[in-house]
Amino acid sequence: MDLKVRYEIEFPINSSPQLLYQYISTPSGLSEWFADNVNSRGEFFTFIWNDSEEKARLASKKTGEKVKFKWVDESSKDTEYFFELHILVDEITKDVSLMVVDFAEKDELGEAKQLWENQISDLKHLIGSV
Repeated sequence: MDLKVRYEIEFPINSSPQLLYQYISTPSGLSEWFADNVNSRGEFFTFIWNDSEEKARLASKKTGEKVKFKWVDESSKDTEYFFELHILVDEITKDVSLMVVDFAEKDELGEAKQLWENQISDLKHLIGSV
């Protein structure tokens, strides 16, 4: 497997941080925009898209602010890759945005960012932030 590179994208979202947090931290919230289905058993989340299934461990969370999922291998051991969803609130304007931190192979960076843009677009429609 090629080495993946870390990237960050920030999306402005017209939503309260509390509402947004429900959509990024719960299996039911994530299954409405991120994956076709999301199941959790304790700290382990299974993300299902069409015929593929990926497992991640909820590595950390800060209520109302961020979640970090670490991808795990077949034996549920952490890999070096993760994705993080971080809610940012501008102190002055109170504008809310969602910072996505993820990894992709260098030659797939454009596609990976496009995928996030599509998923965040679905999220915005869901919460009425368009």
